[in-house]
Amino acid sequence: MKSWHSLIQKIEGWRYKYQHHKFTWWGGNFFDQTLSKSHSCHYGQSGRKKHHTRLRNFIVMLVLSITALTSVVGYRFYNQPQLTVGKISPLTIRAPYSAQFEDTQTTLEKRKQVQTGVVPILKHNEELTRESTSKLESYLKQIDELRNITAPFPFAAPQDLSLISQKYIRFCPESEFKSVLASLKPNSSAQNLTLAKRPDFNLGLQKVAAELETYKKNNSEIQFNTLIAQITLTRYHYSQAWKNIAQKNITHLDEKELIILLDLTKTEWKATKNTILQTAEHILIQGIPLGLPSNLLEQAVTAQLNPDIPDLTEPIAYNLLLATLQPNLEDDKNATRNIAEKAAMAINSVVVEVEQGEVIVEQGEKITQANFVLLDGFQLSQRGVNWRGLELSAMIVGGIVSLFLAIQRRIYSSIRHRDYLLLCLLAISAPLLSIFAFPYTSLPAIGLLVSSFYIPGLAVCQVILVAVLVMFSSQSVSSIYLLSGLVGGLIAAIFTGRLRSREAISKLGIAVGLSQIAVYLFANLIISSSATTIWSAILPDATVCGLFGLAWIVVAIGISPYLERCFDLITPIRLAELSNPNLPLLKRLATEAPGTFQHTMFVSSLAEAAARELNCNVELVRAGTLYHDIGKMHDPLGFIENQMGDPNKHDTIDDPWISAEIIKKHVSEGLAIARKYGLPKAIRDFIPQHQGTLLIVYFYYQAKQKAQESGTIVAEADFRYAGPVPQSREAGILMLADGCEAALRSLSDATPKQALATLQKIFKSRWQDRQLVDSGLNYDELPVIAEVFIRVWQQFNHKRIVYPQAALDLAAKNNQLN
Repeated sequence: MKSWHSLIQKIEGWRYKYQHHKFTWWGGNFFDQTLSKSHSCHYGQSGRKKHHTRLRNFIVMLVLSITALTSVVGYRFYNQPQLTVGKISPLTIRAPYSAQFEDTQTTLEKRKQVQTGVVPILKHNEELTRESTSKLESYLKQIDELRNITAPFPFAAPQDLSLISQKYIRFCPESEFKSVLASLKPNSSAQNLTLAKRPDFNLGLQKVAAELETYKKNNSEIQFNTLIAQITLTRYHYSQAWKNIAQKNITHLDEKELIILLDLTKTEWKATKNTILQTAEHILIQGIPLGLPSNLLEQAVTAQLNPDIPDLTEPIAYNLLLATLQPNLEDDKNATRNIAEKAAMAINSVVVEVEQGEVIVEQGEKITQANFVLLDGFQLSQRGVNWRGLELSAMIVGGIVSLFLAIQRRIYSSIRHRDYLLLCLLAISAPLLSIFAFPYTSLPAIGLLVSSFYIPGLAVCQVILVAVLVMFSSQSVSSIYLLSGLVGGLIAAIFTGRLRSREAISKLGIAVGLSQIAVYLFANLIISSSATTIWSAILPDATVCGLFGLAWIVVAIGISPYLERCFDLITPIRLAELSNPNLPLLKRLATEAPGTFQHTMFVSSLAEAAARELNCNVELVRAGTLYHDIGKMHDPLGFIENQMGDPNKHDTIDDPWISAEIIKKHVSEGLAIARKYGLPKAIRDFIPQHQGTLLIVYFYYQAKQKAQESGTIVAEADFRYAGPVPQSREAGILMLADGCEAALRSLSDATPKQALATLQKIFKSRWQDRQLVDSGLNYDELPVIAEVFIRVWQQFNHKRIVYPQAALDLAAKNNQLN
C-alpha cells in the first residue's frame, strides 16, 4: 500500500511540474499550447493483455460474422446439381417411369428471343422535331437580319451599274473605292488616261471605274452625286453587317457562302429560304430514325430540294439542312413491348417427355438441357454442396465486411463488440428472408434501426451493402422489389437520425411506403406494355409493396426497445423518455434529495445550452445531467445543498478522511443505483466522469492542517475521485457546468463581468488539472461555453420590479399578488 501511495505522489509531482504555464483569457491564448495533451493510460503488462484480449475478441467476432453471412448468402450452393448441363455423364441413366416435365429455362429463352426479335415501332418525338425546326429557322432569321442591315440589293439599276460591279463595290477595300472616286474628279492627274486602262486598277476596279465614268457622262452632276452617296451608304451598311457576322459567329456557313447569300436578290433569297424550309418539313414529317446512315440522309435531302432553287444557293441549302436536321423518331416502347409480349405468350411451354426404361443419357455423353430437365425431374441430378460457390460467397462477404469496417472506422469509430454483433444480425435478416422467397426485404427496418442506434451515415452504408448481399444471395427476389426496398431503406437511414418522437417516425413510415410505391410504379412503367396493365395489375402490387415498407417501419419501432435493452443502446427517443421527471428514480431524487434535484435542474440548463451551442448531443447531455448525482441519495445530508440550514454533518464527524469518503461515495453509489434501475451505459458514464479525478479541496486542506499538527503526510490520492476523467465532449460540458453551478448561484448581485471572471478561474483550474484532456473539448471552445453559462445565469438571475409598499398592500388585500 505504501509503495502504491508513493507512486501516486510521484505521479502527482510530475504532473504539477507541467503546471507553471501562464493562462490568459480572450486577447491571448487561453491555455499555453505547449502543454502536451497526453492520455492517462499506462502501458504495462496488464494494458498489453487487455489490448490482446480486445484484438482476439474482434477477430473472433469478425470470423463469426463472415461465417454466418456466408452460410446465409451462399444458401443456394447447398443444393446444386452435380449432373448439370455440359457435364459428362459417368453412367447410363434410364427413366424409372413415364413422365413429362416442363423445361422452364428453354421456354423463357424462346420467349426472350421472340421479344428481342420484334421490330421496334417508331413514333415522332415532337420536341426533337421542334428543336431541329427552330434551329434552322434561327439560322435563316440571322441571315434575314444581315440582309436587312446591308440594305436592298441591287441598290442601283442594272443598266446604270452592272450587278457584278455592284457586288464588287460593296466589299472592295476603302482605298480602292477612294482611288476610283479620285480618278473621276475633273482635275485629276490621271484625267488624260482612260480609266478603264489604268495600270493601278485590277479588272474589277477597271470595270467599276468605266461604268461610273459612263454614268457621269450620260447624267447630270446631281444624279452622279446621288449615286455616289448611295454607294457610300451601301458600303457602310455592308461593313456593319460583317461586324454583326463576327459577333454572332453564324455556324455552318463560311465567309464565301455568306457573301453569296448577302448578294442574292430579293427573289432569289425568297426562293432559297422557302426551299430550305419546305425540304426540312418534308423530311421531318417522314421522320429521321436514330442511327440512320449519313448517306441515306444526304440522298433524302437531294431528292427533296426544289429544282427552282438558284444554282448558287443549292449547295448552301444542302449543307445547312444536313447540319441542322437531327433524328426525330424514337422507339414507342409501350407499343413495341405490347407486341413483343403478345408474341412471347403465343409461344407454348416446352415440355420434355420420356417413357419408362428409356435412356435419358448414355455413359460418357454430354448432358444437354433436355437431359438435365429429366434428371432433375426424377431427382437423379445428384444435388449437393457446391464448395466453389461457397468459396465465392465467402470472398464476396469478406470484401463487403472489410469495406464496411473501413467506412465504419472512418465515420463512426466508437463501436463495441456487441454493436458488431447487432449489425451482423441485422445484415443477416435480409438475405435470410430471400431464402424463403419473401420478396419484401427488411432494408427499411435496417435503415431505421442502425440510424437511430448509431448515425445516418453508417445506416446508409449498411443498407447499400446488405442490398448487394441480397442481390447476390437470391435469384428469386425481383429486382424491382429489391430496388423499392433499397430506396425505402435509404430514406429511413437518412431521416431517422433527425427524428425525436415516435409520431415523427410513424410519419416517416408513411413516407417510406409512398416512396416504395413510387419506385415500384416507375420501374414497371419502363418495362410494362400499356397503361391498362399498370392500373389493373401493377398498381395493386405497388400498394402491397408500399404497405410492407410501412410494416417494416412498424416492426422496427416495435423491436427497438428490446434491442436497446439487450445491446445497451440509446436512441433520441429513449433519451427523451429517460429525461421525463415523472420517472420513479427522478421522483425519488426530488423527494429524498430536493437540494440536489434543484442543483441538477440548474446544471442541466447550463449544460444543455452549451451542448446546443457546440452542436453536441443535447438529448444525451440532458439525460446524463439528470442522473449524474443520483448517488447523493445514499446520504443526502452529507451534501450542503440538502441541509436546508441545519448543522453541517461534517462538523460533527470532524474527520476529513471520512468526510471525503462520504463525498466520493456518491459516485460509486450512483453507479450502483443506475445499474439497479437499468440505465444505459452512456448515461452511467456521466456519473464518474462528471467528477473525473478532481481533488476534494475543502477536506484536503482540512486534512493538511491536521497533518501539520500531528507531523504526518497527507496522500493527495485519498482526496481525489477515482475517475475516469470525461471521455466525451458531453461529459466535459457537464463537468464544467457542475463546477460552475454553485459559484453562479452565489453571485446573485454580481455583474456579468464579475461572473465571467469567476468562471475563468474554474475553467482554468479544470484545464490545469488535466480533467478535460480526453474529453475532445479544445481551448477555443471554452470561452464559448463560458459565454453560454453567463447568458443562462442572467436568465435565471433576472431582476424583478420593486413595487411600492402601497401597491403591495393593495395587491395583498385583493389577493392578486403572484
